[in-house]
Amino acid sequence: MADLTEDLNTYRNRLDELGGFFDLDARQEKLKGLEARMADPSFWNDQEKAREIINEVNQLKGWVEPWQQMSAKVNDLGEMLELLEMEPDEGLAAEVERDVQGIGPALEALELKNMLQQPDDHRDALITIHPGAGGTESQDWAEMLLRMYTRFGELNGFEVELLDLQEGEEAGIKDATLEVRGQYAYGFLKAERGVHRLVRISPFDSAARRHTSFVSVFVSPAVDDTIEIEVREEDIEMDVYRASGAGGQHVNKTSSAVRLRHLPSGIVVACQQERSQHKNRATAMKMLKARLYQRALEEQEAEKAKLESTKSDIAFGSQIRSYVFQPYTMVNDHRTELKIPDVQKVMDGDLQPFIHAYLRQYGAVHSDGQ
Repeated sequence: MADLTEDLNTYRNRLDELGGFFDLDARQEKLKGLEARMADPSFWNDQEKAREIINEVNQLKGWVEPWQQMSAKVNDLGEMLELLEMEPDEGLAAEVERDVQGIGPALEALELKNMLQQPDDHRDALITIHPGAGGTESQDWAEMLLRMYTRFGELNGFEVELLDLQEGEEAGIKDATLEVRGQYAYGFLKAERGVHRLVRISPFDSAARRHTSFVSVFVSPAVDDTIEIEVREEDIEMDVYRASGAGGQHVNKTSSAVRLRHLPSGIVVACQQERSQHKNRATAMKMLKARLYQRALEEQEAEKAKLESTKSDIAFGSQIRSYVFQPYTMVNDHRTELKIPDVQKVMDGDLQPFIHAYLRQYGAVHSDGQ
């Protein structure tokens, strides 16, 4: 029991420190004030302002409530340990020990949240995947990464939707865009932006030679009505085409897929997940605004300071992470130097160690995640 009590006291001290980092007293006061405004009968007179307040309340609760719940749990476990000192109970003691051991990982996740305080970290994320030079080999690698991010989303309780997919002629994909929806999706996934390098024996090489392939991954925060991005219709060039699919009944017989090209910036986005051309255009506009918003953030950051070393990660040809399948297995993040030998576990969506290491090293430093 003494060891458990010591562990619990350590967790309590870390929670107190975390409360200071989160500035929880100020957040709680602000939350009370906003909730009081929501209780006012005239609250919905200005619906736009009401929605802004509700969003702010939800964000504040996302910080305050997890800390309160964990603090309450630590206090409850402390009282149970005191009770066990007076009245030993093996069954209850085993249960308390399991609960105390579970505090550590939960507290670590809460501490990591301290790294997600940038303005866009709470937003949904858009992930665009582009294979590099190398034809079928790179396109197959792009499809592997598409699966990896889909699995990551599923494992972590995010909602994942495939917005656009351009299949390769022989295998793999030429291009894909995913939307990952959930609290702090962008805050976590911003760590994935950059070039990903694959080393393996190519299944497409009859001589079974080792190949190196590159795929660029671009991650941007999904924009909503609270972000104003002006896009003039005369600056947009739209193409429509038939959505690709697995064949048979899944192939769209009409030109419902939409591709938008923003002429001033050269940014191109596409969407084909809906049967309605109108809906696909609306989603493509959302994707375009997200890209333009991300571009504006990067321009602002460039004005504030010189480009930092990790900015080169965005440039194609400077990989952030290498995935080696042969002659040994290893995933190496070149920014944090974290190495994980179980490459298959990573490909199955276990990206948390890399994301956590990135946030610890860069989370409180880079306003745009780079």
